[in-house]
Amino acid sequence: MRLQRSPKLAIGLVAIVCAFHTMTAFDIPLEVEQLPTITAQTPSSLIAFPFDESFPMTCEAKGNPTPEFRWTKNGQEFDPSLDPRLMKEEDSGTFVIPNNGNLTEYQGTYRCYASNKLGTAISKEIEFIVPNVPKFPKETLDPVVVEEGQPFTLKCDPPSGIPPLQIYWMTINMQHIEQDQRVSMGLNGDLYFSHAVEKDSRRDYCCFAAFPRIRTIVQKTAMSVVVKSRKSDSTQSANEILQRRPSLLTPSGVRSEVQLVRGEVLKLECIAEGYPTPQVEWVKVAHQLPAKAIVENHGKLLIVPGAEQEDSGKYLCKAKNPLGEVLHYFTVTVEEPPEWVFEPESQLSMIGSDVHIKCSASGTPQPTTAWRVNGVPLQDSPAASRSFFGDTVVLHNAKASDSAVYQCEASNKHGTLLSNANIMIMNLPPMILTNEGEEYSAVEGQGTMLHCKVFSSPPSAITWSKDDSSESVVGPRFTVHDNGSLEIYNVDKGDTGQYTCLARNTEGSSAIDASLYVKDPTRIVVAPEDQQILIGTTAQLSCLAEYDKSFSNDFELLWEKDDMEIALNYTENSSRYFLEDATLHIINVSHRDQGVYKCVARTPVDRDVASALLMVLDVPDAPESLVLSEHKSKSVKLKWIPGDNHNSSTTEFIIQYEESQWELGSWKELQRVPGNHNSAVLKLHGHVDYRFRVSGVNAVGRGPPSQPTERYKTPPSAPDKNPENIKIEGHLPHEIDIKWKPLLPIEHNGPGLEYKVSYRRKDVEEDWKEQMVKRHSFVVKNTPTFVPYEIKIQARNHQGWGPEPKIVTGYSGEDFPSAAPDDVAVEVVNSSVVKVSWTPVHKDKLHGHLGGYRINWWRLRSLVDSKKSHGDKHTLTFPGDRTHAMVPGLTPFSEYSLIVMTFNGRGNGPGSHPVNFKTPEGVPEKNPVFRVTDVLRNSVTLVWAPPLEPNGILTGYLLEYQLINDTDELGPLQTADISNPETTKWTVHELEPLCKYKFYLCSCTTVGCGPVVSAEGTTNLLTSLASIHGGISTQGWFIGLMCAVALLTLTVLIACFVNRNKGGKYSVKEKEDLHPDVESQGMNDDTFCEYSDNDEKPLKGSQHSLSREIKAVESGDSLVDYGDEDTQFNEDGSFIGEYAGRKEKRASAEIKATIQTLA
Repeated sequence: MRLQRSPKLAIGLVAIVCAFHTMTAFDIPLEVEQLPTITAQTPSSLIAFPFDESFPMTCEAKGNPTPEFRWTKNGQEFDPSLDPRLMKEEDSGTFVIPNNGNLTEYQGTYRCYASNKLGTAISKEIEFIVPNVPKFPKETLDPVVVEEGQPFTLKCDPPSGIPPLQIYWMTINMQHIEQDQRVSMGLNGDLYFSHAVEKDSRRDYCCFAAFPRIRTIVQKTAMSVVVKSRKSDSTQSANEILQRRPSLLTPSGVRSEVQLVRGEVLKLECIAEGYPTPQVEWVKVAHQLPAKAIVENHGKLLIVPGAEQEDSGKYLCKAKNPLGEVLHYFTVTVEEPPEWVFEPESQLSMIGSDVHIKCSASGTPQPTTAWRVNGVPLQDSPAASRSFFGDTVVLHNAKASDSAVYQCEASNKHGTLLSNANIMIMNLPPMILTNEGEEYSAVEGQGTMLHCKVFSSPPSAITWSKDDSSESVVGPRFTVHDNGSLEIYNVDKGDTGQYTCLARNTEGSSAIDASLYVKDPTRIVVAPEDQQILIGTTAQLSCLAEYDKSFSNDFELLWEKDDMEIALNYTENSSRYFLEDATLHIINVSHRDQGVYKCVARTPVDRDVASALLMVLDVPDAPESLVLSEHKSKSVKLKWIPGDNHNSSTTEFIIQYEESQWELGSWKELQRVPGNHNSAVLKLHGHVDYRFRVSGVNAVGRGPPSQPTERYKTPPSAPDKNPENIKIEGHLPHEIDIKWKPLLPIEHNGPGLEYKVSYRRKDVEEDWKEQMVKRHSFVVKNTPTFVPYEIKIQARNHQGWGPEPKIVTGYSGEDFPSAAPDDVAVEVVNSSVVKVSWTPVHKDKLHGHLGGYRINWWRLRSLVDSKKSHGDKHTLTFPGDRTHAMVPGLTPFSEYSLIVMTFNGRGNGPGSHPVNFKTPEGVPEKNPVFRVTDVLRNSVTLVWAPPLEPNGILTGYLLEYQLINDTDELGPLQTADISNPETTKWTVHELEPLCKYKFYLCSCTTVGCGPVVSAEGTTNLLTSLASIHGGISTQGWFIGLMCAVALLTLTVLIACFVNRNKGGKYSVKEKEDLHPDVESQGMNDDTFCEYSDNDEKPLKGSQHSLSREIKAVESGDSLVDYGDEDTQFNEDGSFIGEYAGRKEKRASAEIKATIQTLA
């Protein structure tokens, strides 16, 4: 092609700097006159299948003027509109042949012609094929009679039809004829027998030919085969079949030629006869067999799929047996249908130019080439300006009238190629096909394209300018493409404006305007993040984007899953997906929700995408394909295929079993294996009908179990183990009670389970004594007290004994200890704690396992007064072998008595001789009553009761008080030291009127003062009670209150009197202590009778004596009060039992834990 440049086009940026005389591969707009072009046509072969309703003969074309269509059939003019049965489409060359009636009259080769005033385009030849229904001829076939050992062939001779053809040999009952080394079917459908045997005799050999494209199967008349036996009439014994060298049943001769088209499947076969049956080998002469070659039909068929030129050559088949061999050579030629080397192309050329139309094709054999112009053979349409140069047609000094459609057709025996080349000769000024005034939006920082599609002849030079400037846009950011479009790279705001496209050639010029608006980019600022979410929960994916404000109504935020858009709803109840505040909510996540989610922020001009991977976590799926193997008497191997772990690695597999004899339907764990295993050897018990299942475990949890395996029953066997958890107890002094955990039913390993109990004394030489039992306990009687025994238990069933049992040591029954601790001594630690020590009891006197020591103690009296009365008994238990202990919780300034005893599993031993001790003085308890009375302007009166337990000799009281009011500031603390312990009332003077005071009181001994009690009171404005207006004594409420107080006081006195005279017996000394002379007690005239120093009042002495019944005794430290069913005495009458009654035992239990810590 020659290149011309016009001097007019040197100004500005030129998109197309060259004006070609010839332009190829062009697309002429339909607004311009142009030659016809075929746009659609029926394939070169159209088969009239009987099940199709119609058969379209398609021919569509474009051109200006609109083309007209005509058809030829078998080279003769054919007008579809003249046949009323054919359906013709308007403004189209297509017609439709309906499938009704006889179609054979339409069979033939068709060609379509599309013409207008400028020329004619033609279609490829279309062959319309009406297939006949294939049929086997009706014939009577004589039986094939063959001698045993001889070869024979059953002919199929299938009818012709639409390929592919599939052939089957079967019986009348549709059973396939078995094929092997001896019997095989050839490519032609015949059935070959290399030698006959007796079983070949049958009457129903049927050949079936199938034509799948026409959905037809036809059957040949059944053939009969009779094989004559070689048995001797005299001996009736079979003679051997005579051996013979191989020979070929197919193909015949020693050489064959095979031709096929490139891409087809090469199939070579050699079927030989002979005895023994020959083996076939394949060789490519002087080459290796193709790597893709495969051998089928028991070695008789060589297949090379997709044959290429390199697969051509000589092939050899060799059939041989021990007696010899036979050869056959195949000469294979791979041929090719026509292929374009240079396909003619449509061209647009200027008037006066030379036009070259080249057409060249290759193939095997070499294709022949035929030229046409407007559908007419070139030799039948001569032209002075046209000449030939080899495979090229040249038009010299072309004129507009030389415009035509040139056809080049290349063909060989394997096919035909046809190409239409539209040769347009014209001069045309620029035609801009893009609309005027187009508006473009571009994104800042990205690229954009402004279009200017131009058609002209010769080609136009295209320039772009901006905002009415005469200068063309230039620079590295601007490119004008061959199609006239202006591309702007890395757009910025300054590129906004109006652009002009100018197209110019030798025939004229044309221009259009376009507007460009630059927008802010769309950008995702908060992208969704990858997540792992638990199944059944709600996943949340957030996505926020920024975009140009001008797109407020056009902006879209979309979500895609695996590149498919999600249909979003904006309310939670309408879908599993809903959008709220730029967050995608996925409710009740399931496995199908796993995938890649994309957030797409989109405007009309750009988009931004962010993606996140959502992984759904779940327990593992159930394992599959459980298989039992390596079955043994006590084990089996279990294999499985793990289920999906749902994104959480399987950590282990749990294998469960179910047995059918004892707990049918109950699954129990048998074994666990690591998560990277898919098999396990299971150790089993005998005589159990098992089945197994497996479940996986991961971080989420345990998955569902698999389907169970088939059942596997193990044979019975001797027990694998003996009983465990053997307990040896001696509940009575001369017995051993032996108990053990029985074997589980599954551990019996067979019927008839029983146990052999063997025992003997450990400390003497003696033989084992044995006893067979079926239960899981046994009592050995008449044993010495607390001596060691060796014991073993062995299981046995009908199959034999279990393993040798382990020996367990135990002791016979215990008896009560027979001695008490000696040298009991008490060391006072403080006023409430003492340390008790003793000498341990010798082990020979324990008669059992030492449990520990118990200390019982009780209070004899308070040292404040002289009376004696037993207090509650207390007990502390100290386990183990020890020689001392701490006894806490004692009352200070008291006299106590205690005993120490030992105990074993049977019970307590005798108590030691009682030891009396005294606790030193301590601080008093708090005062039970303390209140404010007689509140006046400058004074208040305080009354109180002495402590219930002074814990020593009271020396007085400490009274303190201070002003508190209702502020955070406290007044100075003032003290009143009351040295008279008998004082129970005190008036505090010199107080401020209308002020709130707080008073503190504690009792004191020589050791110190006890806990503080407090009371509050507020002074008033009155100087005395009498100053109250009208007096309160006349008020009704005050009279009622006084009456109630008097009644309450009377009730208390009566109760005290009744309790005093309940009928209990007192020693003279106790009565004197309980009834002191009232006159000797100083009574304060200012008291209100709430308390007194008299023992009759409940606030002081009576709670020591009136709270329980006291039995008559002659001495204060008598032990009669503590007798109960557990009390024991030695022969000399000394006390050796426990003291605690029910009440004492409760007290002991409550403090036991604390006491042991102190000890």
